[in-house]
Parts: sequence; structure tokens; C-alpha cells
Amino acid sequence: MEILQIFTLLGALGMFLYGMNLMSSGLQKASGDKLRGFLSAMTSNPFKGVLTGLGITSAIQSSSATTVMVVSFVNAGLLTLYQAIGVIMGANIGTTVTAWLVSWLGFKADISILAVPLMLLGFLFSNSKKNQRQNIGELIVGFCLLFLGLSFMKESVPDLNETPEVLDFVKTWSSHGFGSVLLFLVFGSVLTLVLQSSSATMAITLIMLSMGWIPFEMACAMVLGENIGTTITANIAASVGNTQAKRAAMSHTIFNVFGVLWALALYKPLLGLVGTVTATIFGLPDPSAEGFAVSGPNTAEGVAALYGLSMLHTLFNTINTFILVWFIKYIEKAVLLIIKAPKDQETEVFRLKYISAGPLATPELCMEQAFNEIIHFAQISKKGLGYARAAIGETKEDKFNEYSNKLVKYEEISDRIEYEIATFLNGVSAGDISEDTSRQIKAMYKIIKELESLGDSGEVISRILSRRNVHNKTFDEDTVKKLQSMVDAVDNAYDAMIVNLLEAHKGTLVEVSNAYNAEDRINNLRNDLRDAEIEDIENNTKNYQTSVYYIDILNCLERMGDFIINISQDLEKTFVRR
Repeated sequence: MEILQIFTLLGALGMFLYGMNLMSSGLQKASGDKLRGFLSAMTSNPFKGVLTGLGITSAIQSSSATTVMVVSFVNAGLLTLYQAIGVIMGANIGTTVTAWLVSWLGFKADISILAVPLMLLGFLFSNSKKNQRQNIGELIVGFCLLFLGLSFMKESVPDLNETPEVLDFVKTWSSHGFGSVLLFLVFGSVLTLVLQSSSATMAITLIMLSMGWIPFEMACAMVLGENIGTTITANIAASVGNTQAKRAAMSHTIFNVFGVLWALALYKPLLGLVGTVTATIFGLPDPSAEGFAVSGPNTAEGVAALYGLSMLHTLFNTINTFILVWFIKYIEKAVLLIIKAPKDQETEVFRLKYISAGPLATPELCMEQAFNEIIHFAQISKKGLGYARAAIGETKEDKFNEYSNKLVKYEEISDRIEYEIATFLNGVSAGDISEDTSRQIKAMYKIIKELESLGDSGEVISRILSRRNVHNKTFDEDTVKKLQSMVDAVDNAYDAMIVNLLEAHKGTLVEVSNAYNAEDRINNLRNDLRDAEIEDIENNTKNYQTSVYYIDILNCLERMGDFIINISQDLEKTFVRR
């Protein structure tokens, strides 16, 4: 095999993978919001969940993208893990559509002849001023590149009939009975893991089968291996994510591994069923029959082998789903036992909850994750205010130190979350995004900066109180009550801000008057309390130094109100429905 031929083969594989990703990305961009709405509405029971996963994955040609949406919805509380497992099962069936597309269009018909003319149409759509047409253009270009890549792969693979020693070597590895089945299963798993795409491995398997490199029985083993390989990829991606992401990935693993185990136990009967169904439906030779061999992709045997392999992929996932859909509760229990919640629940809270890896290919899904993460950030920040409240009223040194340390920790957490969200948004910004998405990202940068400043404010309050304690000063009961009333006002402002964030996320934000009202209450209360304290100082009824600490905390809480109103104003400028 010449060096140029090797590089041509690798380049064709790269074109196939890029085309697959581009087509999936275009489809997601064109119908992302509708898909998310469909996903949230159609999961009331496991069977609807299966149909939903099947439909979405068939449409966007990416089970990974479907899984990402599922995990995001689980974390958001819109889907339970129980519901998510059903969707993942359906996604496994939906991903088999790719094999049929490749078999029908990539081998039976030479779609590559039409691919180049279609590229012109895709180019024209891509240069449209309307986002929807641009997305359709991306879909068309991806579709063309996928089948051009497949065509180049078929043309660049060597003819092993011209190198009989290589053909004999391949046949040697396929002549060890069930041992060969296990060997090719492992090969399919490893290849999927390396390529990070079960669709690409499926395409390679179809080519190897159509060229007569491997018998039908070994090609089927590779397909089973691909189903395990794709779960390894998901678990690696989820390893840097949160507990829910790990559980979703593990449920996928349990589903596929169980399926492969029963398929291996019933390997011969399963292949016999595949062969019978293929022969009956398409009127082709039985690919599982004794002595069946493929001499070329365009022969009756070649077509039968391709259709048979696609049929195996579909039947395997369909039968597996039909078996396990009745046991989703038990799968859920198993996942919860395997992936336990962290002992320190707060540690989990402080991790990113929705962003589990690098930016996705689709900006719409990225924005979904980022906005969810910002809402989560706001909720964490509000929890920090609770520790400030506790520290203000605490008189015992050990308890005060506990709350003070919490506030310092929350400041560090705020810094980390701001950095991680900003890094994620940087990755999204570097991609091909619309003007509207760009404007929303700029607003998000401002919002996370304000949230980080709120975390800083909590630490400032802790330092003021610590200085007070060092100088042996205390607040009387009346002063504590006044400060707590100020904290109440800030807490109400937090509530208004979070409501506005949620409304903006849903696309239903129409005004932020609740935030302005909360800000007015904070300013008026600060002014009243500060003026009253200054009057007491002038009348020598309060200790000056103690009053300074008191006024400093009042001013700090008022600045927190400023940060909070800034967030609602950013939402008003960018997300309010006009």
C-alpha cells in the first residue's frame, strides 16, 4: 500500500467525519429550539422517551448531541434520570439510521455524482443573510462532504485480491470461531474509541465487508464492538463532568454492555434472524447462510451483506430497547449505586453543573448550557448571602469563624466559576455564531462579572466583622436587627434577579421592574439607617468605631444591590422581548 494511498484514505476518513459533524451541526442549528421543546414535552413515560430519542437522533444524526441535551435537561430538573434513560435508549435506535443511509446512498447509489453540484446549492444557502438558510446550507455541505468522503474511502482502500498474502493474513484472524468474534468485537470497540465516532467505524466496517476483506459474521462482531466503544467515549467525556453526567453516561454503558452480552450468548440465532429478515424483506441472498461470500459491493451478495449489517445494527438496538425498557427503574437504581453522590454535597454544588466539557459544535446548545450555568451561579451566590447573614448575628467565636471561612470559600468559588464560564464562552465566541448570539455572549460576560463581584462582597463583609472582633467591638441587638433588615432587602433583590434570569432563559422576559423596585428599597433603607447612625454619633449615643463598622457593612450591602440591579439591566438590554 503506497504512502499516498494511505494519506488519501486518512483524508477521506477525515472528510467523512467532518461532513458528519457539519451535517449534524446544521440540523441542530436549524431546529435546536424545536428539538429541545420536543424533548421536554415528550418524555412523560419511558415509551414516549424512547420515541423521542429515536426521532431526535434520526433527525440530527448524532446520538452524542441528543445525550448532551438529555444531560442538560436532567441537571435543570426538567427531566429525571428515569426519563433520560428512555431517551438514551431511543437515541441508540436512531443512530442506526446512519448505517442505512450509507448502505442505500453510499453503496447502492453513487450519491457522490450529485454531491459536487449540491455543494453549489449549499454554498449559496450558506452565504444568505438569514440564519435559517445559512444553517440549511451547512447541512447540505455536510451531507455532500460525508458521501464524498465515503466515495474516496471506497476508492482508496487496497484490493486485497492483488495482495493474497495480506488477504490470507486477514482470513487467518477470522478463522478461529468464537475467538475471532471476540477479537473483532474488541477491534470495533477500539476503532470507535480512536475515531470518536461510531458512524465512522460503521462506514469502515461496511467498506471492509463490501470489499470481501472480512466475512459477514466478523463484520457483525465489529458492529457489536462499536456499541461498546461509543459508551467508552461518553464515559471519558463525562469523567470531567458532574454526577448527573456520569450517571447518564453509565446508564448508556449498562444498556449497551447488557445488549452485547445477550447478543454474544445468542450470536448464531441472532445472525440467523438478521439473515432471514434481510432475505425476506429485500429478496436478497441470506448473508448468514453457510458459504456466503462477498465478491464486490455491487453484486447481489454485496448488497445483501450491506443491508444485513445495517439490519443487525437496527435489530440489536431495537430488541435491546424492547427488553430493557421494562427495567428502567432497575437500571436507574444500578446507576445510583455505581455513581454515588459525593459525601460533601457542597463540593458538587460548587462545580460547574451544566458545562461538562469543551464547547459543543452547536452554538444553540452551548448557550443553553451557559445560561443554565449562570442561573446556577446566581443561586450559589444567594446562598453565600445566607452565610453573611449568619456571620453578622453570630456572637460565638467558633461559629463566627466557621461562617467567615465559608464566605472566603464562596469568594474563591465565585472566581473559579466566573473563569470557567468565561473560558467556555470564549470557545463559543471563536466559532461561527450569529449576531444575536454574539450580543447575548457579551451580556453573559457582564453578568458573570457582576456575580463574581457579589462573591467578593461577601468576603469584604467577613473582613469588616473580623476587624470588629479584633478590636473587641460588638453590635447590640438593635444594630443586628437593622443589618438583618438590610440583608432581607438584598435577599429580595436576589430573588427578583433570579426570576428575571429564569424568564430571560425561557424567552418570556418582558420587564425588570421587580429589580428596580428592589434596588430602590435597598437604597432608601441604606440611606435611612446610615443617616440615623450618623445622628446617633453626633449625639454621642453610639461608639464611633463600632458605628464605622456598621456603616461599612451597610455600604457593602448597598453595593451588592448595585451589582444585582446591573444584572437585570443587562438582561433588559439584551433579552427582553420587544
